[in-house]
Amino acid sequence: MNQVSISDAEWQVMNIIWDGQPLTSQEIVARLSDQANWATPTIKTMLHRLVKKEVLTFEEQGNRYVYRSRVKRSACIKQASRAFLDRVFDSEPAPLLAHFMQTTKLSAEEIAELRRILDDKER
Repeated sequence: MNQVSISDAEWQVMNIIWDGQPLTSQEIVARLSDQANWATPTIKTMLHRLVKKEVLTFEEQGNRYVYRSRVKRSACIKQASRAFLDRVFDSEPAPLLAHFMQTTKLSAEEIAELRRILDDKER
């Protein structure tokens, strides 16, 4: 994936698509109408922008547009995470992890999972 910046609103659109693709524009509008108070033209504008950014692709099926993601959610998460780490924590992961560990309530299961990940990293 090229370095593409996806806005918060575009993330909402992409999450709908990743969770249910392929989807028609009408299906996307219906699902987003349940979550956000956006007008249909606003949603269609975001779809158009995501196609221009080469994050989405579409095909015409009769009088309908059917959308699919061109990129995996994991690739977008990786890129957004890296951009956040670079911008906010000067590319240093330890202060980021320390911040979240100190400011977030974690369950015993989540703490155990984090220990497992750290143990695996140490090996």
